[in-house]
Amino acid sequence: MAIDLEKRGTPTEPSSESSVKEGNAQVDVFGDEENHDIRYKTLSWQFVSALMIAEIVSNGILSLPNAMAVVGIVPSLVLTVFLGVFALYTAKLLIDFKLNHPEVHNMGDAGYIIFGPIGREVLSAGTIIFAIFGTGSEILSGQQALSTLSNNGLCATILLGIFSVATFFVALPRTLGRLSWLGLFSAVLITICGIVAMAGAGANPTPDRVVVATVPTNFYQAFLAVTGPVFAYAGHFMFFILVSEMRRPEDAMKAAWVLQGFSTTFYAIFSVVIYCYLGSTVASPALFSLPPVWSKVAFGVGLTNFLIAGALYSHTAAKLVLLRLFRHTHHVHSHTVLGWSVWVVLCFAAVAIAFILASAVPIFSYLTGITASVFASWYTYGIAGFFWLYDTFYLKGGARALKRRWIGTTMATLTVVAGAFICVAGTYVSIKLIVDAYAGGLVGKPFTC
Repeated sequence: MAIDLEKRGTPTEPSSESSVKEGNAQVDVFGDEENHDIRYKTLSWQFVSALMIAEIVSNGILSLPNAMAVVGIVPSLVLTVFLGVFALYTAKLLIDFKLNHPEVHNMGDAGYIIFGPIGREVLSAGTIIFAIFGTGSEILSGQQALSTLSNNGLCATILLGIFSVATFFVALPRTLGRLSWLGLFSAVLITICGIVAMAGAGANPTPDRVVVATVPTNFYQAFLAVTGPVFAYAGHFMFFILVSEMRRPEDAMKAAWVLQGFSTTFYAIFSVVIYCYLGSTVASPALFSLPPVWSKVAFGVGLTNFLIAGALYSHTAAKLVLLRLFRHTHHVHSHTVLGWSVWVVLCFAAVAIAFILASAVPIFSYLTGITASVFASWYTYGIAGFFWLYDTFYLKGGARALKRRWIGTTMATLTVVAGAFICVAGTYVSIKLIVDAYAGGLVGKPFTC
């Protein structure tokens, strides 16, 4: 896809076919909700930050210590901090684009503005795929937690099914505001989970552990470790949806500061502590490297986070499709039989597909790595550069504005290049990992009882 550098209209004209005019201004995706039964724009920036922390932090604390074991403390720590700062910068670009285009609800809407109909379909499909794989990853973590807590007392498939059903019910509220307090509770719990894990590692360090500042390695192993931090910050694909349901979208950057400040600091501390006490043999998920009692406590505390994060992922996929079908109709804001029926079916489909993938595909965890490389590389990093270039060109004065703001133009261009590099290199190493796993007989079988 190439960005269209021919002007499509004046800055006051909606760039998306889903836009609606109110006078000469673009209308917010949910419009005026004063007299509606279902109101979406209820979130404060504090709850948005809590929902984002609940969604992404479990990804980082489960995988980052193992990534540190691959390349060593120094490269991993530098990479974790750099990608966190980089994610804050791209969050700023995404939020600015949303404020300039209030009709944008998801990545597909943004894709239509910049790349046209094909861009909308590609970015919408990518959002749905990534959200479903995210749901599958969380319900798989939930199954692992339940298996640990029950000493494998039930069949893994049954536990996966139980957790999937619970995820479906939590995802059902139509508005994110209904999940806001659960998100805050989840963010607190995943923080406690990380603290418990660090305490368990400190109380039971691995004897004769190997801890090094750097590890000599090849490109394949090094970039395989990069995919961990990239996935740990992979929450930007939800930003448009979250900001669309804020009372004051202009406060969204406050939520981004809290999210990135907390996650970057927490990731850095957690991965260093776990790696220093457990050494190069630390597993992924890291909680499996703790003694049984500590592992059970950590998994027990983190279980609710896995549930709510999975619900947020499936809610995101369902919400995108619902708005695509019913945008600016009464089914969005009223309690209609059709609206609720479609919503329930969409939530069920998102969780059901995730359950099937997680339970029936032996290489599901490897495929999750591929989806992270293909989609998170763009949604979290690369595509934000296009947003800045587009708005500067069309809203700030065309090519002269790009030349005048050469620092921003350079940074935006490098952001696009970085996203492309992470996408290509990450996909390559993820596919090679699958090939090597098959060759080494490391690929297991689907869950059976």
